[in-house]
Amino acid sequence: MRPKIQARGPAKLNLALSVAAPQADGMHPIASWMMTVDLFDDLELVRLPIGYPSRYAITWHDDALRKTDIDWSVSKDLTVLAHNALERAVGRALAVQARVQKRIPVGGGLGGGSADAAAMLHGLNRLFELGLSSEDLAAIGGPLGSDIAFQVHGGAGIVAGLGERIELIPPPSSLHAVLMFPETVCPTGPVYRRFDDLQPNAQADEDRVRRLATRPLQRDSPFNDLAAAALDLHPNLQGDIDRIRPIVERPIHVSGSGSTLFTLCDDSLQADLLAAVVSEQLQIPAIAVQTAPGLNLGEVER
Repeated sequence: MRPKIQARGPAKLNLALSVAAPQADGMHPIASWMMTVDLFDDLELVRLPIGYPSRYAITWHDDALRKTDIDWSVSKDLTVLAHNALERAVGRALAVQARVQKRIPVGGGLGGGSADAAAMLHGLNRLFELGLSSEDLAAIGGPLGSDIAFQVHGGAGIVAGLGERIELIPPPSSLHAVLMFPETVCPTGPVYRRFDDLQPNAQADEDRVRRLATRPLQRDSPFNDLAAAALDLHPNLQGDIDRIRPIVERPIHVSGSGSTLFTLCDDSLQADLLAAVVSEQLQIPAIAVQTAPGLNLGEVER
């Protein structure tokens, strides 16, 4: 039997997101309070003999709530790019058969691709006994996407710059939320470009993010500088918020560049009930989540 390993990469939720105007290279500095939650993509890696080409499969898990077409080139997937980056960093081929089963919606602002990339980095590190630290893996994956370095660590953190400055902090003692998945898909690039149109001189307010992250979290505490741009580009998303708000009777927030919506709850029972009501009455898939410590990485099976 060939050695293999299972990994689960968690989604991230932006409880606060402040965005600056782009730098000369087009990248947007941010300040964000991020947290991983217990909605996972699954990754299985099987080690192949030296000289074999790696191969990849990306599919939806049977219990995914919002399935869309997987219509991008596998070679451009963040999981594959992370694999390639790690091979370059260690200077040798790491041949695997990789299977990603997704639950985290695409274009949902939950960092699903970054979760898969982080799982790939950790999984390869253990499968090939590379001995790299989480800091090493974050440095390798960070240039590929602004969420990857944080998701290599997981938990809760204040993330700044282009995602490379991470201060891990304790998560709220009992965060419970409902994630809601409208049909609208919000590709990240157009949302940022619309943000530039709306706020050409924006500055990332790290102090505001830090104040929020170090105080008791209230239902209306989360904020997101990208929300206005996402809603302007996708009016149907505002319509979904207007439909949901009377049902849940609490503030509705946008995660990241959208389109995932979320609301904070008092406890797991309330979150379960609200998720069921939104799913059944509005036909908008919804799930109750809570904080998760980060990647769930199994042992190597030989």
